[in-house]
Amino acid sequence: MSATRVLIIGGSGFLGTELARQATAAGWDTAATYCSRPGDLSGVAWYQLDLRVPEHVDEVLVAVAPTVVINATSGGSDWAVTADGSVHVAMAARRRGCRLVHVSSDAVFSGSRIRYDESCQPDPVTPYGAAKAAAETAVRLLVPAAAVARTSLIIGNGGSVHECMVHGLATGTGEGVLFTDDIRCPVHVDDLARALWELAVSDQAGMFHLAGADALSRYELGVLIAQRDGLDATRLAAGCRADARIPGALDVRLDSRATQRRVRTRLRGAREFLRVR
Repeated sequence: MSATRVLIIGGSGFLGTELARQATAAGWDTAATYCSRPGDLSGVAWYQLDLRVPEHVDEVLVAVAPTVVINATSGGSDWAVTADGSVHVAMAARRRGCRLVHVSSDAVFSGSRIRYDESCQPDPVTPYGAAKAAAETAVRLLVPAAAVARTSLIIGNGGSVHECMVHGLATGTGEGVLFTDDIRCPVHVDDLARALWELAVSDQAGMFHLAGADALSRYELGVLIAQRDGLDATRLAAGCRADARIPGALDVRLDSRATQRRVRTRLRGAREFLRVR
């Protein structure tokens, strides 16, 4: 794949940065977009992009002329970015004949059934989940050959939002609690990025689940992070999300077994990738 030219939408984010790192390491011609500030990886051509403006999306794809596009942007609950922006990317990729991989989220589920495989239909309960669900539908309609990959809580080597929160709580520099009833299937950013590139250079289409093998509460995950990093886990405050009345699903467990049979990259569970060595 030495001639592969890739474009990472949302390349300055946590996942996007790892995608760009792996692409450049593979020797691919790599371009990435950012909203307010470019990343600092060398070997990457950076383009500022406002996903809300379809003409802007077209301009970037014309300038880069990619063979592969991965949309790894988040956009949060901003419908114009998360939903409409994904439509703009899908339409531009279809016009250019690009291979498209769209990254979605377990936020598309309500948690009513707890375990969700790739055949489950979205039933979001938050604005972010609704925007992600709409984006999924649009991408699959506009680009039937695209791969849509749902993932869960993304953890890395200290740089994720959840890891930073744990460090703050364990060192007394941050405030908050880690919920014992908020359960997900965390995935390591390295594994996730490798699996996404594996899909990107294949012709596999449809829905995929790329989440870790272990279901853990945010508190359990926090304890594992603290132990890995030599921090005092007893300083982590625990609480119940249900008591805090924060909107959103409590227990959502992505079942990735069917996807795991279709990709070579092994999606490790958090108990493995956070194990103290």
